[in-house]
Amino acid sequence: MPKYVVEKSAPQISREVIQLLEQTETATVGHWRHWGFVDRGVQPLLRRRRVAGTAVTVQILGPDSTLLHHALGLLRPGDVLVVDRLGDDRHACWGGGVTVAAKAAGAVAGVVDGPCTDLEEVEASDFPLWCRGQAPITTRGYDLGGRMNVPVAIGGVVVMPGDAVLCDDSGVLVLPPHEAEAEAREAIARQERGLKTQARVAAGEKLGDISGATAKVLAGLG
Repeated sequence: MPKYVVEKSAPQISREVIQLLEQTETATVGHWRHWGFVDRGVQPLLRRRRVAGTAVTVQILGPDSTLLHHALGLLRPGDVLVVDRLGDDRHACWGGGVTVAAKAAGAVAGVVDGPCTDLEEVEASDFPLWCRGQAPITTRGYDLGGRMNVPVAIGGVVVMPGDAVLCDDSGVLVLPPHEAEAEAREAIARQERGLKTQARVAAGEKLGDISGATAKVLAGLG
């Protein structure tokens, strides 16, 4: 087996679909979809960001980040770099230097199933990053091997190269490319209906009456 596997990056999600996803809240999709949501322990380091892009996947292990540094040179504008740490929760593979390199390549976000570091530098770069908190112990170039653009596991979700990745304050959602547009359009429609419902409640109507919940409770009282 080769020490490194580097496959070709998958085709990118169309700009039209990305623009739809950028209007989509992950929590809206969570009203009907139950799969594709990364474990909620993967949280944003920077708040009030919503980004969408095409998954470029990397698997690296333990204290080594050799392949991650190489992968940064292969990123395209619009990519989301998704890093499978193979269970390691001790070493921060992503810090200020990786952030600057990812942003310079045009990547729109990073998602790491493990800790990161250098929060001040991430903030200074204004680069959206989702991870499992912070750690002071960093990875190094130990040349232990790894794989790029292969299926990976991030927070209980299988991420395929080329998947659509949507990240916001509520979490991270991974969608197969052929499902992304329909899910985004449904979410946008529901969000518009939700705003109308909120306006009705603000005007004095009861949410339970609008949703039908009150009728169900009254019927259940016998």
